[in-house]
Amino acid sequence: MSIKAVRGIVFVTIVSLILAACGGGSEETTTTSSPSTEATEATVAETTPPTQPESGAVASLPDVKGATIRIVAQGTFVDPDYGTQLNAAGSGSGFIIDPTGIAVTNNHVVTGAAFLQVYVGGETDPRNARVLGVSECSDLAVIDIDGDGYPYVEWFDGDVVAGMDIYAIGFPLGTEEYTILDGIVSKEDAGGETTWSSVDSVIEHSADILPGNSGGPVVTADGKVVAVTYAGDSAGQSYAIGRGEAERVLDRLVSGEDVTSLGINGQAFVGDGFSGIWVASVESGSPAQIAGIKGGDVVTLLEGLVLATDGTMSDYCDILRSHDASDPLAIEIYRPDTGEFLEGTLNSDEELQVSFSFGTELDDDIVDSGVDYGDYMEISDDTGSLYVDVPSSWTDIVSGAWNLEGTDVGIQVVASTDLDGYFGTWTTPGIFFGASPSLGDSWSLDDMLDYHGFPDACIDGGREAYDDGLYVGLWDVWESCGGTDSSIVNVAAQPADGSFVMLVQMQVVTDADLDALDQALATFVAIMDF
Repeated sequence: MSIKAVRGIVFVTIVSLILAACGGGSEETTTTSSPSTEATEATVAETTPPTQPESGAVASLPDVKGATIRIVAQGTFVDPDYGTQLNAAGSGSGFIIDPTGIAVTNNHVVTGAAFLQVYVGGETDPRNARVLGVSECSDLAVIDIDGDGYPYVEWFDGDVVAGMDIYAIGFPLGTEEYTILDGIVSKEDAGGETTWSSVDSVIEHSADILPGNSGGPVVTADGKVVAVTYAGDSAGQSYAIGRGEAERVLDRLVSGEDVTSLGINGQAFVGDGFSGIWVASVESGSPAQIAGIKGGDVVTLLEGLVLATDGTMSDYCDILRSHDASDPLAIEIYRPDTGEFLEGTLNSDEELQVSFSFGTELDDDIVDSGVDYGDYMEISDDTGSLYVDVPSSWTDIVSGAWNLEGTDVGIQVVASTDLDGYFGTWTTPGIFFGASPSLGDSWSLDDMLDYHGFPDACIDGGREAYDDGLYVGLWDVWESCGGTDSSIVNVAAQPADGSFVMLVQMQVVTDADLDALDQALATFVAIMDF
């Protein structure tokens, strides 16, 4: 299922909070009665159920309006398509779950906003609110609205079944117009992975929601919350978060705790030759903000895992769910504004540092072309085992067996603007990427670099340790090859278990090729099935 966000409107979840009605005290008195009277009173006591305290929650569909809110979040956000949006105002829906003003909405509506304005039940004057806790992966947030004595809603406590009537409530398109849309539950258990959150299971329904409904409640005819509006797709299907996902996190959010969150308002991003989590804005005081992450950054690696390769937040959220909020987490980000990769550890109270860059290390020795490649693309070998990003103009590509001295030792993929020029001259850039499960048995990484060196044609520029968080090894550089300004950079690396070895070799002709080398080394992956 492909779900697209009803962005700018946030989805809300609700926790069941029931106010017990206060009962009056009674005085104890002594009476005298006949045996028959006592028997009658005993019979009445056994057959009459005890009085249950009544809930203070709204109990009809029209009354849900008083507990539904429209949220306007003002702040600065960075969009991958439109760039920095200064003083932008996003709008979403939500609903109140406690008479003291506790309400639920989406993480992507409130995280990173400078301030919130909340309109209750269609009011024309806004109220202030503050964020208590957020969950990026559940896309939930709990806010506290100034004041008290609010109408509130509670959960439907029955089974949610296909065919049951429901009503989607909210403020579509960010307008002041309160809207009720009717429909039925069409699927009790649908997949909920999206670009901006990761929910295992959601409810599919037929109410025709619009952008702006997200965050509003999906209710029964008597105003009980079945689910929280979440998303819609191009086929007209609507999706909502059910009670199970909400109950898993809401108590913690109400208490002021962030859950499965680094403190970013982000979404999975695939493009320009790499993937990751695009950061639109950052929550002040969060682990992300303390580490120096900014709007416009892309989180490319978390705990050594390449993120968002499938276009969803799934891997990112799996990592967060398998760690406590205070655990140190190794992270790498890409900052498009500067072309830098930064790395470090979250929850270490230290800011991320610029990671090693061949562009910085070798720039003085390479011709300044005055241009760059712009777009990148992912290439792979014929078996789908090797992946690496190269400039989109490197369309002359070949893959197959990696053969050394007549023996097939592994697999390879090679790319260039012109493979004949790459193999036959020093003036055509290109890349070789090979992986072998057998070379490591007979060669050390030093042996591999020695074998692929160019001592007769180039100047030895030295050898250094290599570690990108996923693979470790060695790299060397051969300069002024063939009497030109071109260089050859070799990287010999392997995974932590040493189960196979890899060689990445690039012919660098201009400074644009240094950027291409950094891009390749940030994205190369070998998936070796033994």
